[in-house]
Amino acid sequence: MVKSKHRINIRDIFLGLQQQMRSKLTLNRKILTHPVAKGDASELEWIDMLSLYLPSRYCADRAFVIDCEGNLSDQIDIVIYDRHYSPFILRQNGLNYIPAESVYAVIEVKPTLNASNIGYAARKAESVRRLKRTTASIVHAGGKIDVPKKPFDIIAGILTIDGKCNDLLKGRLSGLSTGRFLHFGCSLDHVSFWFKKNMNGKYVFEKSSQEESLIFFFLNLLSELQQLGTVSAIDIKAYINTFSR
Repeated sequence: MVKSKHRINIRDIFLGLQQQMRSKLTLNRKILTHPVAKGDASELEWIDMLSLYLPSRYCADRAFVIDCEGNLSDQIDIVIYDRHYSPFILRQNGLNYIPAESVYAVIEVKPTLNASNIGYAARKAESVRRLKRTTASIVHAGGKIDVPKKPFDIIAGILTIDGKCNDLLKGRLSGLSTGRFLHFGCSLDHVSFWFKKNMNGKYVFEKSSQEESLIFFFLNLLSELQQLGTVSAIDIKAYINTFSR
């Protein structure tokens, strides 16, 4: 293969993006005094970044997640959900309501990576994972897929500006229950981590260098989403049935 004379350094591009994110989030902390305003600004910065760089099949929004029985999750800072196959997304008074079947990942945004915020993000993740997710057969041009696809495990994580993932924090993460499990965390100023399944189905802890925290987080997010494939087909009848109750 002949190498092109015109080349770019992909790593440098991501490092530049990381510096932009760090500058914006740090500025928000300095000029915004109200904690809610600071939180909202941070969430929007992360949502903008994910919306810009994730493939178009995915969408990222602050949202509540609902199921066919009318159950509602806590409000989630960032929900990554299916854009192409989701039959409905409710928007009311500036709030988004997304069916549980359409969700790929849930993320909490906090200023610091610490034990308290990890516990908070874990509880938020559990409020989504406990919801009922339906699945249905699929009719396509070549016939019908009768065996519905089993819903996958929803990815969960936390995004922060600072805070280090020390051994104590790693132990706290490893001890989370299945419903509260966090797959990843990103501290822009320090390090990102991921728990990845190996060939034996066991989770292995991996972390980035300080310089590459955003690159590590985002490329691993893309990889994990790719491995999940497409969301399961939603059983619309299950939602219709709620009208007769």
